[in-house]
Amino acid sequence: MSAAGESARRVQQMRAKAQEMEEAAKSATDPDERQRLQDKARRLRSQSEQESGMASGDIYPTI
Repeated sequence: MSAAGESARRVQQMRAKAQEMEEAAKSATDPDERQRLQDKARRLRSQSEQESGMASGDIYPTI
């Protein structure tokens, strides 16, 4: 698999995991656990956006 294909696959996996975390947060009854899951989902989405941007040639990561 090419480097671009590998990167795209990794980005897709991060996005899928972030979606799982968001779904889990919606069903969490403990407010602290809900917040933890939401924060983790947000971090994964941010990482996937940065990796996607770098893979597409955008050398300036989002801050």
